[in-house]
Amino acid sequence: MRWQDIDQQPCSLARSLAIIGDNWTLLVLRDCFLGVRRFDDFQQRLGVTRHVLSDRLRKLTDGGVLEKVAYQERPLRHEYRLTTMGRDLYPVIAHLAQWGDKYLADEAGPPLVRVHRQCGEPLEAKLQCGHCGENVEPKDIRLEENPHWAGQLLPTKAG
Repeated sequence: MRWQDIDQQPCSLARSLAIIGDNWTLLVLRDCFLGVRRFDDFQQRLGVTRHVLSDRLRKLTDGGVLEKVAYQERPLRHEYRLTTMGRDLYPVIAHLAQWGDKYLADEAGPPLVRVHRQCGEPLEAKLQCGHCGENVEPKDIRLEENPHWAGQLLPTKAG
């Protein structure tokens, strides 16, 4: 399997990585959530080449994560805004940042703290059951294959 064909896998994670799994893409998304919208601002903050940034923004736009919106007519200039699909990536970014804060922060601590506007307390990203509201850990999850994909996704047990 070649990386450019990863979106053909019968796996939602692989299909997601086809859109957001390249170098720089998660940092572009991080900056989107910080309010960055314009090409030059992304480039200045990230220090990435114009070619790579153009490619990542195009991929995110083509994938439905960002939308390109004109903010100036002469000359024509665009900004990039998160779509609903893109905003739904926030928990992914928050969980990944929280993991980095826990395991990779230096002695100064995490560079950003996510604070709940309502109560003023730091947030802790948690996986929660949408039905009962309970916090869920990996040991609490059972995977079930969709009958359409039976035998293709879960590893078979040896023996």
